[in-house]
Amino acid sequence: MDILTKIVTDKRVEVNLRKQLIPIKQLERSVLFSRDTTSLSMRLRSSTTGIIAEHKRRSPSKQVINHNLNVFDVAKGYEDAGVCGMSVLTNGKYFGGSLDDLLLARSNCSLPILRKEFIIDEYQILEAKAFGADAILLIAAILSTKAIEQFSLLAKQLHLDVLLEVHNAQELKESIMPSIDMLGVNNRNLKTFEVSLEISKQLSEFIPNDFVKVSESGISNIQAIKALQAYGYQGFLIGENFMKTDNAGKSAAQFINSLTK
Repeated sequence: MDILTKIVTDKRVEVNLRKQLIPIKQLERSVLFSRDTTSLSMRLRSSTTGIIAEHKRRSPSKQVINHNLNVFDVAKGYEDAGVCGMSVLTNGKYFGGSLDDLLLARSNCSLPILRKEFIIDEYQILEAKAFGADAILLIAAILSTKAIEQFSLLAKQLHLDVLLEVHNAQELKESIMPSIDMLGVNNRNLKTFEVSLEISKQLSEFIPNDFVKVSESGISNIQAIKALQAYGYQGFLIGENFMKTDNAGKSAAQFINSLTK
């Protein structure tokens, strides 16, 4: 069983349990459920840097990245650094994240926040809204075209932006639809964990300009961003590069300063 299948199998069990613990009515009564969201895609369109900075403690490919940084401080640091948005991993078992991380990040910054999660059920989209997210991630590799449509339309009703992640041309072709705001190309092969920016470059020509192009994984230097901007990318998801340091916000600030020089 590959890692993605394993994560999704565990996620189904977890979501079924959460549904029993916290009914949808309770999520809808949350204070944050009625807050006005901030569009991540609009921020990226008007930005010259397009950095979406991530809070990530660990990952299946790298094990521990950083367990010492407080998400509350990281959120404030990222905002001070001038990033476009923040991505918060809420997966517990494989990434060491939680919905509490989303709440803490929300309470300490006004950045648009992306809930980074393996979404397989509409319930998780309602959760994202209730815990303060502005955008959700949908992964084409684990969803049918019908599910992508259903989930993205629900997100639109809740005023959440949708970042659809693809890994190859076939996923891209089958998943493009008007209810998506951003198309993210993951440069990491989820089966082998190998990373190559060539994937973003190759797929760029198949992404219509109606969508904000986002490149994900393996972006660790200014040269990579400048190269990808030439292919029309406006968003760059960077996690590990900032999180592996002692001060993620400071690292992001230094990165952005170098990029804008």
